[in-house]
Amino acid sequence: MANKEIKTSIEISASPESIWKILTDFEDYENWNPFITKISGEQRKGGKLKALIGGMKFKPLVLKYDDNKELRWLGTLFLKGLFDGEHSFQIIDNMNGTCTFLQEEKFNGILVGLFAKKLETDTKSGFEQMNLKLKELAEQK
Repeated sequence: MANKEIKTSIEISASPESIWKILTDFEDYENWNPFITKISGEQRKGGKLKALIGGMKFKPLVLKYDDNKELRWLGTLFLKGLFDGEHSFQIIDNMNGTCTFLQEEKFNGILVGLFAKKLETDTKSGFEQMNLKLKELAEQK
């Protein structure tokens, strides 16, 4: 079974609360998010989501929902074990009026090797584009 991990981060001049508010306003994603263009569902640990990410539909399970700190979910493609992704958004308060926003995903499964190059280019680029838009929105408020 293949594994792949992608990590990105960006510093945002905003409070954890204002970043979290944008991050959890799922209805507004289609207006600003270039990577996760649609998302809906139960925002709580154990909740089920529906997401359109990079043109692919997923139904992830929320693993962690910690207000103003972390949202983590597990998505699978078709069957568990083929191509699974544990995606997380973390907000770290730098205690100086800025936060570090971390977005990462750990991929596991039989098909991960086939997609490794695409993950490193397209998926990582999608994370970085989303991070920049989140920064732009949070710093406007």
